[in-house]
Amino acid sequence: MTAATWTVAEAKARLSEVIKRAQSGGPQTITKSGRTVVVIVDAYEWERKTQRTGNRAEFFAASPLRKSGLKVRRSKDRARKVVL
Repeated sequence: MTAATWTVAEAKARLSEVIKRAQSGGPQTITKSGRTVVVIVDAYEWERKTQRTGNRAEFFAASPLRKSGLKVRRSKDRARKVVL
């Protein structure tokens, strides 16, 4: 993998190369004034990393707090009236 760091000016001047390297060599970091501002990654890698696994029910079922004995009481107050 050839992950690299580019300045904004370098990335603008060599955008095609930045894209090629992101596709074949891994994330490409772009900096501005010495600080990282953007990381360019291959679209396939982005989809893989951001793909949701499971659903909300599975998330809560797997929670370490599930069997902690935590008790949550709900308020028995009536709902507030909303004036439009």
